[in-house]
Amino acid sequence: MSVRTNATKLVSVSVMGQIASPGLPGLPAEPYRLDSAGRPFLWPAYGGIVYNVSVGDSAFGWLADCVHPGVSISLKDDNGNRGLNLLACVGNTAMVMSGDAKGAKGVVTGKSGRFSEHVIMHFDKASREKMAIGDKIVIRSAGAGMDLLDHPDVMLKSCSLELLEGLEVTSGQDGKLHVPVVAVVPPHLLGAGAGLTSEGGSIHIQSQDRVALAEAGLDQLRLGDLVALMDYDSSWNHGYLRGAVGIGVVGQGDSPRAGYGPGVTLVMTSMKGGIQPVVTPGVNIKDIFNLQ
Repeated sequence: MSVRTNATKLVSVSVMGQIASPGLPGLPAEPYRLDSAGRPFLWPAYGGIVYNVSVGDSAFGWLADCVHPGVSISLKDDNGNRGLNLLACVGNTAMVMSGDAKGAKGVVTGKSGRFSEHVIMHFDKASREKMAIGDKIVIRSAGAGMDLLDHPDVMLKSCSLELLEGLEVTSGQDGKLHVPVVAVVPPHLLGAGAGLTSEGGSIHIQSQDRVALAEAGLDQLRLGDLVALMDYDSSWNHGYLRGAVGIGVVGQGDSPRAGYGPGVTLVMTSMKGGIQPVVTPGVNIKDIFNLQ
């Protein structure tokens, strides 16, 4: 059966950010990063307008460090940016408010950044061609505070009603919330992000051991895929806990750095294992939101 929520009580409020310039390490004399073998590299990182990588594309193979598909925004004011980052939910609609792409509409697809300061959105490629660093984008946020009335042990994080409905989650006869995902991530493959907040950042699937990645069925992940995080509790911060289960969206690409890999934006978690992942090929927000 379908799930009941308190969605009729949710407040929809605007949050705004500006297209962020791509970020690089803060040492002008040494801009390079080191890969897992100690080799220096200088590739595009998070932020900016990414013209040729979109939700639905592979999460691997790009010459980039944790590339954000589409467009990333932030706000220079710390308090305002915190509101933007915490209140924006995956599936919320966005609109460009300034510049040549004014009026273009997009969708929130993830959250990330060096200090979890970016909100990632999908816009069609034609709109991206008209955008510029600094353009203002308003998100119609709604989702913070949403609960599942029949599953009080499941916490929703950065999850819009549109995502919840599009996933077609159900209440199983076992009393658990059944959620379709493309793959299950074992806890030993979860890396960067552990110990940090689950509200606005990302938890990374470590990808240096490609054999282990393939054995877990994670080597073909696409940006936008839904995955389950096993034995990981993200009620407040991300951390190992036997029996806990989380669900997230692959919001950013792979990394050559140790401890990093495709970054996952959490959308729900259960400390007591109240979520039952149902492996289902092709569960991706590109299809859920009909992204072009």
